[in-house]
Formats: sequence, structure tokens, C-alpha cells
Amino acid sequence: MSFGPETIIHGDCIAAMNALPEKSVDLIFADPPYNLQLGGDLLRPDNSKVDAVDDHWDQFESFAVYDQFTRDWMKAARRVLKDDGALWVIGSYHNIFRVGTVLQDLGFWILNDVIWRKSNPMPNFKGTRFANAHETLIWASKSQGAKRYTFNYDALKMANDEVQMRSDWTLPLCTGEERIKGPDGQKAHPTQKPEALLHRVILASTKPGDVILDPFFGVGTTGAAAKRLGRRFVGIEREAEYIHFAKERIAKVTPVSLQDLDVMGSKRAEPRVPFGSIVEAGLLNPGDTLFCSKGAHAAKVRADGSIVVGDLAGSIHKIGAMVQSAPACNGWTYWHFKTDKGLAPIDVLRAQVRAGMN
Repeated sequence: MSFGPETIIHGDCIAAMNALPEKSVDLIFADPPYNLQLGGDLLRPDNSKVDAVDDHWDQFESFAVYDQFTRDWMKAARRVLKDDGALWVIGSYHNIFRVGTVLQDLGFWILNDVIWRKSNPMPNFKGTRFANAHETLIWASKSQGAKRYTFNYDALKMANDEVQMRSDWTLPLCTGEERIKGPDGQKAHPTQKPEALLHRVILASTKPGDVILDPFFGVGTTGAAAKRLGRRFVGIEREAEYIHFAKERIAKVTPVSLQDLDVMGSKRAEPRVPFGSIVEAGLLNPGDTLFCSKGAHAAKVRADGSIVVGDLAGSIHKIGAMVQSAPACNGWTYWHFKTDKGLAPIDVLRAQVRAGMN
């Protein structure tokens, strides 16, 4: 079976996943029922009723029944996930610990737990507990030995103003125009997730063209984000009403152009370029001088790609560390060469060699 750009399946997620080809999807994002165990109506201080999650699909007879349901859908999900794929699952304190136990029991390997901190959480009206201001996402590879899972580290760092992305994400709840509403003006789904959350998940752990499976599709947030970012998706949903809203919503999404889907690539994935290759390519010549950005140190380039500062000779990294009395140094960013516009890091020259290799 070859997946097209958009696939929406109406039916039970376990049966539907068991009918999909084995090892056919790159990423699974699951937003399962939370089993909230609500006991009666929730009222505001003015005695008005809170529109809480009391839908039949979130109700289970016992923890044992919920655990079995979790085990069954997660087994089916594991079967269709590629060996180098990954799973994201989101939950609240009501269910995430039970979900995490099943996940580990089935052999998944947890990479991170991510806290989604809601910038606009619903208050605790009774004043008997802390306001529930976050939900937890678990990101897991298929097994402990799976080392090829996708992680666009540099893209996430760039999205965070070139600061390493942390595992606590502050994003608002889905409100305003993003909230899908029915003909009566009421929200179409009680737990619709913000598209910003899915954007970050998809940007972090997939590549353009990858297949993303959402077994609890709801009103199609995963599908909308996937389409916008040039990923294929398979959504499974048993409620026909939700599918109706999802299709309408996704039809309005304009995909990002292919040339705009490129993100910052990881230098770890790029071909290794030794400094000697810069000399071999004639981008620097033996006898040329390199400088640190502050002008405190200068080094001479030698024919074999080593550099010399006084009596010290060695690699750009070793000598950079020694002149600073530092334990380590990235010579590519520490050493600079002269250009018509001033000093530039020698990493610019490495990029030129890599471009030629590609």
C-alpha cells in the first residue's frame, strides 16, 4: 500500500491500524482518550456549568479496561511503525503514567518527556487543587537500539532564536479562530490541540514527504499541520462528525512551497571535511595567517593542514585550545582568515568544500 498525501479512515483505530501494512509509517502522534474519571458536573463560582470532557469515548469502566485499551492500540501502532520511526503520545496526569508504563513494557525507548505549559490554562474553580496548567508528551523511539530516528536539532534550535530547545514548551490552548466550531457556535471537539504544538512535533521529528499516523484524529489538527509542512498523513477517527469537520478544515490548508520546507540541517549529518582539505582545495595556502576574532592570537597554516603558533604545532582545534588554556576548542569558529570585508571564520571555507561535495 502506498500512501497518498491525505488519508482519512473512518473506523476503530485498532482494527484500522491492524489493516495497514507493517512498518509503513515514519511517525505516530497519538492523542488518546485521557480517561478523566469526572464525577458529576463542574461548576464555576457563578454556578454556570463548565463544558468539561464528558464524551462517551473518554469513559472506561476501570483502570484495567483502560490499560488493556492502551496496550491494544499501542501494539497495533508499534506494528505499523518503521524501525527508525518514533512515537509521540500526549496525556494529562489522569493517564500519562499508565500510558508510559505500557509504552515501556512493549519495548519503546523513551527519548524525552516534554511538558506543554499552557499559557492560558483553565483555572481550578473549586480551589481544592493546583490549576492544571500543563500536559505531558512522551517522545519514544521504537526500541532502545534505534539510533536513526529523525531529530532536526538545528531546526528546533533556530526556531528558538538559536538557543537549544528545551523540554518545556510554553504554548497557548487552542482558542479563537483556530477553534473548530459546529453550526451551533459551540466547540466541535472538547480537546482540540493547538496547531502550534503539532507544528513543533512535526518539525522536530519528520522530514518532508514522511508519513505521519494519528490514530485519534479528532478534528484533524495533525492533518492540517502535516499538510502545511509537506508531510503525508493517515488519520483514523471513529466519530463521523469529527471527520466531517476535519475534512472541511484540511481542505482550506495551503501547503508550504517545496523550496520553503528546507530547515537548518545538522552538521553531524554533513560530510566530514578536515582542515587539510581547505588547503588542498587552494582556499588557503601554506604560509597564510589565521587570526582569532579578537586579534590576540595568530597562526601560520602549513601544507599538511596543521597550524603553528610559536613553538606549538597541531590541528586547528588543538592549537585553538592551547592558546586559550582551554580544555577544548572548535577551531572552525575560533580561527578566522582575512577577506576584503574583514575577518571571516574558516567555517565559511568548510561550507564551500561541502557545497562542492553535494
